[in-house]
Amino acid sequence: MRYTFLLYSNPADFAHMGPEDWAKEKEVYGAYIGALQEAGVFVDTDWLHPADTATTITLKDGEKRIQDGPFAETQETLGGFFTIDVPDLDAALAWAEKCPAAKHGKIEIRASAMDSV
Repeated sequence: MRYTFLLYSNPADFAHMGPEDWAKEKEVYGAYIGALQEAGVFVDTDWLHPADTATTITLKDGEKRIQDGPFAETQETLGGFFTIDVPDLDAALAWAEKCPAAKHGKIEIRASAMDSV
């Protein structure tokens, strides 16, 4: 069963970080990715550009609306994701707990709908 971890954090929490801090952060995530790969559960991951670079589209009520930025004004924004393939939600929760993003924000865990089709 595939599960995707949606990683949410407040960008203000990272505003103070310099290049050395980012290098350390990448090392921490690299170790986590390595652990996922070694366990044979890794599927995909990516970091996203900041939410203020997003473009949002809707066709609600038959009218196309395009908005610069995220769909909602919030402090926490979606910053990246991991997709893993594990037997069940308990296993997904165990991996999410180890994810470095859990220390800085929230991780939303969703099962793939395609696995149940």
